[in-house]
Amino acid sequence: MQILKRLLSLDELETKWGEKYPIVLESWRSKWELLSAYFRYPKAIRKPIYTTNAVEAVHRQFRTLTKTKGAFPNENSLLKLLYIGINQVSNKWTMPISNWALTIAQLSIYFKGRLDGIIKI
Repeated sequence: MQILKRLLSLDELETKWGEKYPIVLESWRSKWELLSAYFRYPKAIRKPIYTTNAVEAVHRQFRTLTKTKGAFPNENSLLKLLYIGINQVSNKWTMPISNWALTIAQLSIYFKGRLDGIIKI
């Protein structure tokens, strides 16, 4: 039942955005079996997966820092800008994830035994 509901949601998404983003929707359809695995997990697990990707956060910060600059006189000036910017935002990255206890509990259920020795539950 859930699979059918998700496929219907994908159809609705394609109806709304398919004309504007045909390549994306085609890609999602062709890889739906892999993409839909994400939806097997409860929201407590899904949310940290899509909101805490450290690499994405760094890339987003780099884009924010560099998008208004036309050019850099040399590589060192770019590196200095990125270094200062990362130092300024790194304080935000130490904040705890909301509902982390619930997330850990769900992870320990779905991945029984894999967290043993890493996190005490």
